[in-house]
Amino acid sequence: MKISLEIRTAILVLTGIVLFVFGFNYLKSNDLLVRDGIYYANYDNTEGLVVGTPVTINGFQVGSVENISLSPSNTHLLVRFRIDRQYNFSKNSTAKIYESGLIGGKSLAVVPALDGAAFAQSGDTLQSSIAPGLTQLVNDKLSPLQEKIESMVNHADSVLIAFKNVFDTSAQAQLNQSITHLASALSAIDNISQQIDQSLQSESGGLGQTINNLNDITNDLKQTTATLSEADISGLIDNLHQSTSNLSLITTQIQSGEGTLGQLVANDSLYNALHQTNTSLQLLLDDLRLNPKRYVQFSLFGKKQVPYESTDEGE
Repeated sequence: MKISLEIRTAILVLTGIVLFVFGFNYLKSNDLLVRDGIYYANYDNTEGLVVGTPVTINGFQVGSVENISLSPSNTHLLVRFRIDRQYNFSKNSTAKIYESGLIGGKSLAVVPALDGAAFAQSGDTLQSSIAPGLTQLVNDKLSPLQEKIESMVNHADSVLIAFKNVFDTSAQAQLNQSITHLASALSAIDNISQQIDQSLQSESGGLGQTINNLNDITNDLKQTTATLSEADISGLIDNLHQSTSNLSLITTQIQSGEGTLGQLVANDSLYNALHQTNTSLQLLLDDLRLNPKRYVQFSLFGKKQVPYESTDEGE
Protein backbone atom coordinates (compact mmCIF):
# COMPACT_ATOMS: atom_id res chain seq x y z
CA MET A 1 0.00 0.00 0.00
CA LYS A 2 1.46 3.20 -1.12
CA ILE A 3 1.22 6.33 1.03
CA SER A 4 0.31 9.30 -1.00
CA LEU A 5 2.53 12.31 -1.17
CA GLU A 6 0.01 14.46 0.68
CA ILE A 7 -0.08 12.13 3.69
CA ARG A 8 3.68 11.96 3.89
CA THR A 9 3.83 15.71 3.71
CA ALA A 10 1.25 16.03 6.47
CA ILE A 11 3.14 13.58 8.70
CA LEU A 12 6.38 15.46 8.12
CA VAL A 13 4.74 18.78 8.96
CA LEU A 14 3.14 17.40 12.14
CA THR A 15 6.44 15.84 13.18
CA GLY A 16 8.17 19.15 12.64
CA ILE A 17 5.55 20.97 14.67
CA VAL A 18 5.86 18.49 17.56
CA LEU A 19 9.65 18.72 17.50
CA PHE A 20 9.45 22.51 17.41
CA VAL A 21 7.11 22.56 20.42
CA PHE A 22 9.32 20.15 22.36
CA GLY A 23 12.48 22.06 21.38
CA PHE A 24 10.98 25.43 22.25
CA ASN A 25 9.80 24.22 25.65
CA TYR A 26 13.14 22.52 26.24
CA LEU A 27 14.94 25.77 25.53
CA LYS A 28 12.56 27.39 28.02
CA SER A 29 13.48 24.65 30.54
CA ASN A 30 9.98 23.19 30.24
CA ASP A 31 10.15 19.46 29.76
CA LEU A 32 6.75 18.34 28.42
CA LEU A 33 7.45 14.71 29.29
CA VAL A 34 7.85 15.46 32.97
CA ARG A 35 4.89 16.42 35.10
CA ASP A 36 6.06 19.22 37.40
CA GLY A 37 4.28 21.03 40.22
CA ILE A 38 3.19 24.57 39.44
CA TYR A 39 3.67 27.22 42.11
CA TYR A 40 3.08 30.96 42.34
CA ALA A 41 4.55 33.96 44.13
CA ASN A 42 3.60 37.65 44.17
CA TYR A 43 6.19 40.47 43.98
CA ASP A 44 6.06 44.24 43.85
CA ASN A 45 9.12 44.17 41.62
CA THR A 46 10.72 41.14 40.01
CA GLU A 47 14.12 42.90 39.83
CA GLY A 48 14.80 41.75 36.22
CA LEU A 49 13.67 38.13 36.63
CA VAL A 50 12.91 36.57 33.20
CA VAL A 51 11.06 33.50 31.92
CA GLY A 52 13.26 30.38 31.92
CA THR A 53 15.31 31.50 34.91
CA PRO A 54 16.34 28.41 36.93
CA VAL A 55 14.64 27.73 40.24
CA THR A 56 16.97 26.30 42.91
CA ILE A 57 16.76 24.78 46.36
CA ASN A 58 19.99 25.20 48.35
CA GLY A 59 21.77 26.05 45.09
CA PHE A 60 20.55 22.93 43.25
CA GLN A 61 18.32 23.49 40.18
CA VAL A 62 14.90 21.91 40.61
CA GLY A 63 12.79 23.82 38.07
CA SER A 64 12.42 27.04 36.17
CA VAL A 65 10.31 30.17 35.88
CA GLU A 66 7.43 29.55 33.49
CA ASN A 67 5.62 32.87 33.32
CA ILE A 68 5.62 36.41 34.71
CA SER A 69 2.41 38.41 34.44
CA LEU A 70 0.96 41.64 35.78
CA SER A 71 -2.01 41.30 38.08
CA PRO A 72 -5.37 42.68 36.87
CA SER A 73 -5.18 45.44 39.49
CA ASN A 74 -1.66 46.41 38.34
CA THR A 75 -0.50 46.29 41.97
CA HIS A 76 1.90 43.36 41.82
CA LEU A 77 3.56 40.83 39.54
CA LEU A 78 2.59 37.15 39.55
CA VAL A 79 5.45 34.76 38.94
CA ARG A 80 4.59 31.23 37.92
CA PHE A 81 7.29 28.59 38.24
CA ARG A 82 7.42 24.85 38.15
CA ILE A 83 9.39 22.42 40.32
CA ASP A 84 9.94 18.71 39.87
CA ARG A 85 7.41 16.80 41.99
CA GLN A 86 10.11 14.62 43.50
CA TYR A 87 11.30 17.58 45.58
CA ASN A 88 9.06 18.27 48.55
CA PHE A 89 9.14 21.34 50.79
CA SER A 90 6.90 23.00 53.35
CA LYS A 91 3.99 25.10 52.19
CA ASN A 92 5.41 27.88 54.42
CA SER A 93 8.61 28.05 52.35
CA THR A 94 9.68 31.31 50.72
CA ALA A 95 10.35 32.03 47.06
CA LYS A 96 13.26 34.50 47.13
CA ILE A 97 14.61 36.49 44.21
CA TYR A 98 18.35 36.98 44.56
CA GLU A 99 21.28 38.19 42.53
CA SER A 100 23.23 35.23 41.16
CA GLY A 101 26.35 37.24 40.33
CA LEU A 102 27.74 40.58 39.28
CA ILE A 103 26.57 40.14 35.69
CA GLY A 104 24.51 36.96 36.00
CA GLY A 105 21.13 38.63 36.47
CA LYS A 106 18.45 37.49 38.89
CA SER A 107 17.55 33.97 40.01
CA LEU A 108 14.73 32.40 42.00
CA ALA A 109 15.38 30.19 44.99
CA VAL A 110 12.98 28.29 47.21
CA VAL A 111 14.05 28.60 50.86
CA PRO A 112 12.52 25.58 52.61
CA ALA A 113 10.81 26.19 55.93
CA LEU A 114 11.81 23.44 58.34
CA ASP A 115 8.69 23.82 60.47
CA GLY A 116 7.16 20.37 60.03
CA ALA A 117 4.13 21.74 58.18
CA ALA A 118 2.43 19.96 55.30
CA PHE A 119 4.17 19.83 51.93
CA ALA A 120 3.30 22.42 49.29
CA GLN A 121 0.95 21.19 46.57
CA SER A 122 0.86 22.16 42.92
CA GLY A 123 -1.05 25.42 42.56
CA ASP A 124 -0.06 26.82 45.98
CA THR A 125 1.16 30.40 46.35
CA LEU A 126 4.36 30.67 48.36
CA GLN A 127 5.61 33.56 50.44
CA SER A 128 7.88 35.92 48.52
CA SER A 129 10.95 37.99 49.32
CA ILE A 130 13.72 39.82 47.49
CA ALA A 131 17.30 39.59 48.72
CA PRO A 132 19.22 42.86 48.53
CA GLY A 133 21.60 42.90 45.60
CA LEU A 134 25.20 43.99 45.51
CA THR A 135 24.24 47.37 44.09
CA GLN A 136 21.72 47.96 46.87
CA LEU A 137 24.21 46.91 49.55
CA VAL A 138 26.83 49.22 48.09
CA ASN A 139 24.32 52.05 47.96
CA ASP A 140 23.27 51.39 51.57
CA LYS A 141 26.90 51.58 52.67
CA LEU A 142 27.92 54.47 50.46
CA SER A 143 24.91 56.71 51.12
CA PRO A 144 25.83 57.50 54.77
CA LEU A 145 29.45 57.89 53.73
CA GLN A 146 28.44 60.27 50.97
CA GLU A 147 26.37 62.31 53.40
CA LYS A 148 29.29 62.52 55.83
CA ILE A 149 31.67 63.55 53.05
CA GLU A 150 29.27 66.25 51.89
CA SER A 151 28.90 67.47 55.47
CA MET A 152 32.69 67.55 55.89
CA VAL A 153 33.10 69.44 52.62
CA ASN A 154 30.51 72.00 53.67
CA HIS A 155 32.16 72.37 57.09
CA ALA A 156 35.59 72.74 55.53
CA ASP A 157 34.22 75.34 53.13
CA SER A 158 32.73 77.29 56.05
CA VAL A 159 36.04 77.12 57.92
CA LEU A 160 37.95 78.34 54.89
CA ILE A 161 35.53 81.21 54.40
CA ALA A 162 35.84 82.20 58.08
CA PHE A 163 39.62 81.85 57.89
CA LYS A 164 39.68 84.07 54.82
CA ASN A 165 37.49 86.68 56.50
CA VAL A 166 39.66 86.73 59.63
CA PHE A 167 43.02 86.83 57.90
CA ASP A 168 42.76 89.92 55.74
CA THR A 169 45.75 91.57 54.05
CA SER A 170 47.06 93.21 57.23
CA ALA A 171 46.62 90.03 59.25
CA GLN A 172 48.45 88.02 56.60
CA ALA A 173 51.30 90.53 56.68
CA GLN A 174 51.48 90.25 60.48
CA LEU A 175 51.42 86.47 60.20
CA ASN A 176 54.31 86.56 57.72
CA GLN A 177 56.22 88.88 60.05
CA SER A 178 55.58 86.54 63.00
CA ILE A 179 56.84 83.60 60.98
CA THR A 180 59.99 85.60 60.11
CA HIS A 181 60.57 86.44 63.78
CA LEU A 182 60.02 82.82 64.70
CA ALA A 183 62.63 81.75 62.15
CA SER A 184 65.07 84.29 63.61
CA ALA A 185 64.42 83.04 67.13
CA LEU A 186 64.98 79.45 66.05
CA SER A 187 68.25 80.49 64.38
CA ALA A 188 69.38 82.22 67.58
CA ILE A 189 68.48 79.14 69.63
CA ASP A 190 70.51 77.04 67.20
CA ASN A 191 73.52 79.35 67.64
CA ILE A 192 73.21 79.14 71.42
CA SER A 193 73.04 75.36 71.21
CA GLN A 194 76.20 75.30 69.11
CA GLN A 195 78.01 77.56 71.59
CA ILE A 196 76.94 75.37 74.50
CA ASP A 197 78.10 72.31 72.61
CA GLN A 198 81.46 73.93 71.90
CA SER A 199 81.78 74.99 75.55
CA LEU A 200 81.02 71.46 76.69
CA GLN A 201 83.57 70.00 74.30
CA SER A 202 86.26 72.52 75.34
CA GLU A 203 87.74 71.86 78.78
CA SER A 204 89.02 75.45 78.98
CA GLY A 205 85.58 76.95 78.43
CA GLY A 206 83.65 78.59 81.23
CA LEU A 207 80.91 75.97 81.26
CA GLY A 208 83.48 73.16 81.20
CA GLN A 209 85.35 74.78 84.09
CA THR A 210 82.08 75.14 86.00
CA ILE A 211 81.35 71.47 85.50
CA ASN A 212 84.85 70.62 86.70
CA ASN A 213 84.31 72.80 89.79
CA LEU A 214 81.02 71.03 90.43
CA ASN A 215 82.85 67.72 90.17
CA ASP A 216 85.43 68.93 92.72
CA ILE A 217 82.66 70.10 95.07
CA THR A 218 80.94 66.75 94.67
CA ASN A 219 84.13 64.94 95.52
CA ASP A 220 84.65 67.16 98.60
CA LEU A 221 81.08 66.51 99.71
CA LYS A 222 81.66 62.81 99.20
CA GLN A 223 84.79 62.91 101.37
CA THR A 224 82.97 64.97 104.03
CA THR A 225 80.13 62.49 104.02
CA ALA A 226 82.58 59.64 104.40
CA THR A 227 84.26 61.45 107.32
CA LEU A 228 80.91 62.07 108.99
CA SER A 229 79.96 58.45 108.51
CA GLU A 230 83.21 57.38 110.19
CA ALA A 231 82.76 59.80 113.11
CA ASP A 232 81.11 58.71 116.36
CA ILE A 233 77.87 60.56 115.70
CA SER A 234 76.04 58.34 118.16
CA GLY A 235 78.43 59.25 121.01
CA LEU A 236 78.19 62.94 120.16
CA ILE A 237 74.42 62.75 120.24
CA ASP A 238 74.54 60.94 123.61
CA ASN A 239 76.85 63.63 125.06
CA LEU A 240 74.60 66.36 123.72
CA HIS A 241 71.60 64.65 125.24
CA GLN A 242 73.43 64.34 128.63
CA SER A 243 74.43 68.04 128.52
CA THR A 244 70.86 69.00 127.78
CA SER A 245 69.63 66.93 130.70
CA ASN A 246 72.19 68.56 133.04
CA LEU A 247 71.24 72.03 131.86
CA SER A 248 67.58 71.23 132.44
CA LEU A 249 68.40 70.02 135.97
CA ILE A 250 70.37 73.21 136.75
CA THR A 251 67.50 75.36 135.48
CA THR A 252 65.07 73.44 137.66
CA GLN A 253 67.27 73.93 140.73
CA ILE A 254 67.64 77.66 140.03
CA GLN A 255 63.86 78.04 139.72
CA SER A 256 63.35 76.14 142.96
CA GLY A 257 65.86 78.41 144.80
CA GLU A 258 68.52 75.79 145.46
CA GLY A 259 72.17 76.88 145.65
CA THR A 260 73.76 80.33 145.59
CA LEU A 261 72.50 81.22 142.11
CA GLY A 262 69.05 79.98 143.05
CA GLN A 263 69.06 82.16 146.14
CA LEU A 264 70.10 85.16 144.07
CA VAL A 265 67.27 84.55 141.65
CA ALA A 266 64.57 83.55 144.14
CA ASN A 267 65.51 85.70 147.22
CA ASP A 268 65.45 89.54 147.01
CA SER A 269 67.46 90.14 150.24
CA LEU A 270 70.66 90.71 148.29
CA TYR A 271 68.85 93.22 146.11
CA ASN A 272 67.54 95.05 149.15
CA ALA A 273 71.00 95.10 150.77
CA LEU A 274 72.61 96.41 147.63
CA HIS A 275 69.87 99.04 147.31
CA GLN A 276 70.41 100.17 150.89
CA THR A 277 74.20 100.25 150.41
CA ASN A 278 73.77 102.30 147.25
CA THR A 279 71.52 104.78 149.10
CA SER A 280 74.00 105.16 151.95
CA LEU A 281 76.86 105.65 149.54
CA GLN A 282 74.87 108.32 147.69
CA LEU A 283 74.25 110.19 150.97
CA LEU A 284 77.93 109.94 151.88
CA LEU A 285 78.99 111.42 148.56
CA ASP A 286 76.45 114.21 148.85
CA ASP A 287 77.68 115.08 152.35
CA LEU A 288 81.28 114.92 151.20
CA ARG A 289 80.47 117.35 148.43
CA LEU A 290 78.59 119.74 150.76
CA ASN A 291 80.82 119.50 153.84
CA PRO A 292 84.26 118.58 152.72
CA LYS A 293 85.79 120.03 155.95
CA ARG A 294 84.26 117.21 157.86
CA TYR A 295 86.35 114.68 156.06
CA VAL A 296 89.48 116.57 154.94
CA GLN A 297 91.27 118.81 157.46
CA PHE A 298 94.66 120.37 156.83
CA SER A 299 96.62 122.26 159.44
CA LEU A 300 100.30 122.93 159.91
CA PHE A 301 100.01 122.92 163.67
CA GLY A 302 97.16 120.42 164.06
CA LYS A 303 93.57 121.12 164.88
CA LYS A 304 91.05 119.54 167.08
CA GLN A 305 88.80 117.13 165.20
CA VAL A 306 85.28 118.48 164.75
CA PRO A 307 82.63 115.92 165.57
CA TYR A 308 80.32 114.75 162.79
CA GLU A 309 76.92 116.38 162.65
CA SER A 310 74.24 114.90 160.55
CA THR A 311 72.44 117.23 158.20
CA ASP A 312 69.59 114.79 157.62
CA GLU A 313 66.53 116.24 159.29
CA GLY A 314 65.00 112.83 159.64
CA GLU A 315 67.77 111.65 161.93
